Amino acid sequence: MNLLIAECSPQREALASTELPGWLQQVPGWKLAADGTAIECRFEFHNFYQTMAFVNAVAEIAHGQDHHPEMQVSFDACVLSLSTHSAKGLTSNDFICAAQISALPEGTA
Repeated sequence: MNLLIAECSPQREALASTELPGWLQQVPGWKLAADGTAIECRFEFHNFYQTMAFVNAVAEIAHGQDHHPEMQVSFDACVLSLSTHSAKGLTSNDFICAAQISALPEGTA
């Protein structure tokens, strides 16, 4: 699956933990959260304007895919966490959004 052009779809079943390493290889910079139910990535910037431009670009992706990350925003960084609440874990939707977010010009993790 090409994650950069893939579309999210409703999913209620989480990926098996044995599948996660293969999915994580496709999204460099993203890491499995401590509880194993989300993936996380920290993006750093030079100033607040760049951070907010990134946040707005992420919002466009999230809205278009109808799949929304948790965000922690500060002056020079944004930490994103993706999981699929309906599946109580990770699905392909999380990796689709992670790949598309990482492909943003501002998205250097």
